[in-house]
Amino acid sequence: MKFKLSALLGACAVVSLATAGAVQAETITIATVNNGDMIRMQGYTSQFTQETGIDVEWVTLEENVLRERVTTDISTKGGQFDIMTIGMYETPIWGKNGWLVPLNDLSADYDAADILPAMSGGLSYDGTLYAAPFYGESSMIMYRTDLMQKAGLTMPDSPTWDFIRQAAAAMTDRANDINGICLRGKAGWGEGGAFITAMSNSFGARWFDMDWKAQFDTPQWHDTLTFFKGMMDESGPAGYATNGFNENLSLFQQGKCGMWIDATVAASFVTNPKDSMVADSVGFALAPHKDGVAKNANWLWAWALAIPAGTQKVDAAKQFIEWATSKNYIELVAANEGWANVPPGARTSLYENPNYISVPFAKMTLDSILSADPNHPTVDPVPYVGVQFAAIPEFAGIATEVSQEFSAAYAGQQTVDEALAKAQALTTDAMEAAGY
Repeated sequence: MKFKLSALLGACAVVSLATAGAVQAETITIATVNNGDMIRMQGYTSQFTQETGIDVEWVTLEENVLRERVTTDISTKGGQFDIMTIGMYETPIWGKNGWLVPLNDLSADYDAADILPAMSGGLSYDGTLYAAPFYGESSMIMYRTDLMQKAGLTMPDSPTWDFIRQAAAAMTDRANDINGICLRGKAGWGEGGAFITAMSNSFGARWFDMDWKAQFDTPQWHDTLTFFKGMMDESGPAGYATNGFNENLSLFQQGKCGMWIDATVAASFVTNPKDSMVADSVGFALAPHKDGVAKNANWLWAWALAIPAGTQKVDAAKQFIEWATSKNYIELVAANEGWANVPPGARTSLYENPNYISVPFAKMTLDSILSADPNHPTVDPVPYVGVQFAAIPEFAGIATEVSQEFSAAYAGQQTVDEALAKAQALTTDAMEAAGY
């Protein structure tokens, strides 16, 4: 009888453990952008599940769609996601609103102090971290060294916009489907809007003056848009008004771009011989500046992982964030795919690692990140923080509309003057309605 009772108790214990395991097993849903590093991360997620027992479901979206979906979900408390991929624009605003779970209790092994100050500062509100950077970036020039040499030109470390336009024209070869330059023209505040705003900084322009008055009726904005459209009409690809990051990445990898000015994170993709036809002939330089203007046209951004305050799976979400943005994850990617392919721009220790220091674009990436100043993004003073955005809640909606007007001008559907007049009017109306 004793044996039977002990066997029964043992069986109950096994059932109890199994039941506990079933209860503990969770599935978290993550919304993310369809960029290469995020796609790569999904390929390693099974290792996270093996280590923790936590399953992961991915919702992978194009950049503009992602921003719309996560903004709608968090502002309406929709609860569709346990982790959201967001950036430096959303994080402080949503943190202030109480919409995000603070990440001030990450484990000692995670070493939050190792996050680059430029990244942790942009992903915090009132000194509290609300999103962990999966990768950080600025923007820089990626160019074909063979085509530059063929054109008889040498890329300076910090070129002017006039040089870039000259080089673009010299490298353009329409007969062989080579465009001298590929740049974002796609509507969206974080797509073409981000690029033209960073470029405008280097022309001495700004979104608002110190009284929050729109500045699109200034000569600096007129010069920016006129120069961009003129250069792209001369040397850019057909349909550039609808090209964003992924479209230009594809063109560059196919050998159809002489130069591409975009996110520093793209360097690993254009130099990867598995994906890029021109991997062995890519050089790097700082984003351009205009003669006489002491600002380069580079931005500052991080794609980061944050937890919406409405989720019921905070602990599981934090486990994933620690795993995906850790030093160990970087080493996992390096061991499987080489140091050139690890997520860049997030941790100080990466740029102290001799294995990474030898990567051709490592120094230029860090130099670009460190040269971006979100607290002083423009030549003339402004009341906002942010290089390629103004960190106010109203900006995303306004800038999306402004970028649509600019894209229409790039496509020849209206003039530059018409686009700027509409941008001035709609921005003025929106800011007055918001009480500025």
